[in-house]
This record gives sequence, structure tokens and C-alpha cells, in this order.
Amino acid sequence: MNREHAFMKYQAGEFQAALDLWMPLAQSGDAEAQAWIGSLYENGQGVTPDANEAFRWYLRSAEAGNRLAQNNVGAMYGLGRGVDRDDRAAISWLRRAAEQGDAHAMFNLAVLLAKGRGAEADPAEALVWYRRAAELGHTPSQARLGYLLCGNDGVQKDRVEAFVWLTLASHQGAGHALASLEPIVEQMSIEEKQAAQAKLAQFQSARREALPAT
Repeated sequence: MNREHAFMKYQAGEFQAALDLWMPLAQSGDAEAQAWIGSLYENGQGVTPDANEAFRWYLRSAEAGNRLAQNNVGAMYGLGRGVDRDDRAAISWLRRAAEQGDAHAMFNLAVLLAKGRGAEADPAEALVWYRRAAELGHTPSQARLGYLLCGNDGVQKDRVEAFVWLTLASHQGAGHALASLEPIVEQMSIEEKQAAQAKLAQFQSARREALPAT
């Protein structure tokens, strides 16, 4: 009950009250409460912003298996925020979160793999993670995947797939996706456009069916 009460206080903007409710839970090992306290410190909600304290709480939560905290720990290692930058540690934590299905972690992991930070550059694996996140509806991953499939950064061009992912990203307001989409459409044959529209419709239908009933 305290956990739900804390979240209600958080939603109401009563951050100090939420912290007071989450703290005993966090100290007793509740990973979700630990992650929320990390968020409060990171964003300065009810407390003075403190990246070091945020990292400390995120790490406790991440070590207990919370995937959102694992992504945040990985991101903070990658940025050197609240902790010394360590790209290998960033890769390790992001991979844990990504393997649990966290789309943000998949994207962050793909970025590091593509750049060769923390490990040898692996554009093939980066593409896999971008695709997995894109399939979950993560807009930045859809835009990045579409951009790569235009034949950029050594990735083999696939105009049909590029059209699908860039269109989906542009529908979510990614202006840079639209900028990449226009020239690829000009290069497509009628048959490719038809195939792309069919794939797009198929993906959108599958996504609608996957949404929980209201």
C-alpha cells in the first residue's frame, strides 16, 4: 500500500511526501522504490539535485534486477554523470536492461556499439538492437534504423525497410526522419512503394493488436 500511496503523492507533485514513503521501502531492499528515489535525486524533485546520490540509488536498484535502473546506470556510466565515465560498465548494464526488454536501453546500447565505445565497434549488433527497439515502438530507434537502411554507415541499403521505419518515426514527430524519407521515396520503384505500404500497414496492425484493451 505504501508503494501505491507514494506513487499517488508523486503524481500529485508532493515529492517530499513520496520520498518519505519510498525511503523505508528502499532501505529494506525494494528495487522499485530505490529506482524512484534515484529519479527524485536526478531530477531534483523534493530534494536538491544530486547526480552522485541518484547513481547510488539507481545502482542498488539495478543490482536487484530493475531494468529501468539498469538502463539509467548504464547511461550515467556512459555520460560520466554521478560516476566516472566507464564505457565497458555502460555496455554491461545497458545489455542487462536490453535483454530484459527495455527499449531505451536497446537504443543506448546500439549507440555505444555503433560508435565502438566500451567494446570494438559492432554495427551488425547495433542494427539488431535498433531493430528490436524499433519494433517495440521506440521512435528514436525507428528513425535511426531507417536512416541506416538508407545505406548509411556501411549498412546495406534497403529502401522498403527504410521507408517503413522512417515513416513510422516521422508520424511521431521525428523531423530528421522525414528529411531522410523524402530522398529515399524518390528512389523507389512503384513495386517497392507498394511493398513498403503493405509492410507498414502490417506493422501498424500488429501494433494495434498488441495494445491492451481499454
